[in-house]
Order: sequence, then C-alpha cells, then structure tokens
Amino acid sequence: MMSWLQTFVRIFKIHDLRTKILFIFGVFLIFRVMANIPIPGVQAERLKEFFASNQVFGLLNAFTGGALDNLSIVMLGLGPYITATIVLQLLTMVFPRLNQMYKEEGEAGRAKFNQYGRMLTIPFALIQGYGLLTLLSRQGIISELSLFGTFVSLVVMTAGTLFLMWLGELISEKGLGNGVSLLIFAGIIAEFPNSMRQIFLTFDATKTLPYLAFFVSAIAIIAGVVLVTEARRNIPVSYTKRVRGNKLYGGIATYLPLSVNPAGVIPIIFALSILTFPGMIASFFQNSQGFLGFIASGVQNFVQNQWAYGIAYFVLVIIFTYFYTAVTFDPKAISSNLQKSGGFVPGVRPGPSTAGFLSSILTRVLIIGALFLGTIAVLPSVVGGFTGVQSFQFLVGGTSLLIVVSVVLETIRQLRSQLQMRDYESF
Repeated sequence: MMSWLQTFVRIFKIHDLRTKILFIFGVFLIFRVMANIPIPGVQAERLKEFFASNQVFGLLNAFTGGALDNLSIVMLGLGPYITATIVLQLLTMVFPRLNQMYKEEGEAGRAKFNQYGRMLTIPFALIQGYGLLTLLSRQGIISELSLFGTFVSLVVMTAGTLFLMWLGELISEKGLGNGVSLLIFAGIIAEFPNSMRQIFLTFDATKTLPYLAFFVSAIAIIAGVVLVTEARRNIPVSYTKRVRGNKLYGGIATYLPLSVNPAGVIPIIFALSILTFPGMIASFFQNSQGFLGFIASGVQNFVQNQWAYGIAYFVLVIIFTYFYTAVTFDPKAISSNLQKSGGFVPGVRPGPSTAGFLSSILTRVLIIGALFLGTIAVLPSVVGGFTGVQSFQFLVGGTSLLIVVSVVLETIRQLRSQLQMRDYESF
C-alpha cells in the first residue's frame, strides 16, 4: 500500500507527468459535458425503454458513457472512426499500395494512412447518424424531423464524432496510452455509478443467485484479464560477439517476449463496430417491400436475437484478434532487425527460418488469447440467457470490465516506463 502511495506522490511531483495526467482528466471533463447536451425533440421515457430492451444499443450506450441514450451531440461516439479504421486495415489486404504505405513507409506512411482514416470517418458518421435518426424516429422516440432538421442533426453529430476523434489523438500524443481506448474507458466509468444505482433500485430478492453469479463472474473476469494481459511467451535470443575498435560488443543472452494477447481490447471494439453497422443500414429499408424489406427484417431479427448476436460476437472477436495481430506484428521485420543487430534464436537459422518460427509460436499462443477474449466478451450474455436476468448490467459487464482492466493495466505500464526513463536519465 505504501509503495503504491509513494509512486502516486512521485508521479505528481514530476511536472511533465502531472501535466499529462491533468490534461487527460480535462479531456474527460469536456467529453462528459458534451455527452449531456441533447438534441431537441426527444421522448425521454420511450428512449429509456428502447435502450433497456435492446442489447446492442445498450452496449453501445455504455461505451459512449450515456451519450447515446441522452441523444447528445456526441451520441455516435468514436464508432464511425473505428469503423473507418477497420475498413482501411481490411483494404490493406486487397490493395498492395495501401499495405506498403501502412507497413513499409515508416512514420510518413502511417501519418498518410491515418489521414485517410479521418477522411473516411465523415461518410461513415453521416451514414450511421442517418440510420440512427431514422430508427429512433420510426420507434417514436424522436419527433419527425424536417429535411433541414435532419441535415442540421447530421452535421452536429458528425462534428461531435470528429471532435472526439481529435481529442483521442491529442491524448495519444501525450504518450500515456491510446486516446480512443481511454475515451471509451471514460465512458464506461461514467456509467458505472448509474448502473450500480439501477441494480439497487431494481433489486429482486428472488433473483439473488443470478446477481451473485454475475458478481462472481466479474471477479473472475478481472483476475483472468490481468493474468492473460500480463502473460508472455519468452523466446530466447542470443547475440554474437563483435569487436568495434578496442571494445567487445554482444555475447549476451536475453529473450523476446510475445504477449498472449497482443491485440489488447481492439478486437472487442472492432467486433462491436461490425455488428452495429448492418443494423444501421437495415433501418433504412425496414418498411420496404420485396427483397430489400426481407433482408432488412432478417438483419433486425438477428440483432435482437441474444444467442445469434452472442455467437457472431464471439467469432468476430477471435477473427479480429488474429487479424489485428497480423496487421501490427510483422515476424519478417523482427527477424530482419534481429539479424542486423547480430541476434539469433538458438537452434533456428536467421532470416526466413526465424520469421517462420516466430509466426508459428505466435499462432499457437494467440489461440489462448483469442478464445479468452471471445469468452469474456459473451460470458455475461450467456449468464443472462441461462438465468433469465436481462438487466442492462448483465449484458455489458464482461466487455466493460475487460476494457476497463486492460486500459488501466496499459496506463500503469506507460506510467512505469515514464518513471523508469527518468530514473535512467538521472543515473
């Protein structure tokens, strides 16, 4: 306890770290103010009923910190930006030029790639915003908007998403974690007091066992997330001895750590974005006749089916765990860097053999991380299905806890690295 307290005091004694932390809290405050500025013409009671009965929108509302069920100016959250990023990363597998820009052109290529993502966010925000307004209007939650009213609402919603995207990038530039993940974390934490209040106000003594089952699973989730997030597969690496001038370099043995879950919470976010977007599009054609109406009805039924949604969610999380790791982790580049620095894996030839060895190890290790992420994501929904408890918290608790714990661990890791860097500088 004293060690944590001393570390906390030490962090706030360092001007640079204190400034970064206060800046992040300031961004969180701006986000919460914007999340409570609603658009006009909202039927509050019908809105609450809609989000209480709809699993997907209830989950999205948790990630926006209540901005969605308030129908605020940032109701779309960072969903369009995440969707645009997913689409661009998928396109890297189709267009070699885009893949070269993302992986081989260094910081300049990444900056250009990110700029394309920002530009693509605008049409996605317009499409998702229009779909959401259409859906809520047909549900009687908001009054029928005129053409001008729809235009103004779409401009405001798109501007809100772009503003959040900018805030997230500002946080990332501060060097204390991923800005998008931290904003989602802030939204989940902001909803936690209201969620706990709802549990106590709606507590049913006949459902004591299901509630206990949920809290036990929540504790297990926290322990499991910490265990899997911190788990590493260490690959031994040796460095050859080299003489430069009068000095001898190398001749040491170390290891290359491969994380069991290198993708973090990104697959969860990707899967949610993919599951949400078809429902938005289907809302345009919900009252259509013929084939389009049939497809739109099928999509809406799928979204509202808890078991179908859970299976699709589980599969998509596993797929995106492998996909995101393949995009961000390049065994060929690591093998090349090892070879250039005189490093090698004992018993494995440098070059392509080392790249193949790293790829095979990562593929086997990633099975554990992918299955864990998928299981944790759907576990509360499974508990709700078996116990009959359809409370909001039971549907979103697993994913929320997963993101909160993962973001907290990553932020703590960033703070420790900042402190260690200053220790080395002082030394």
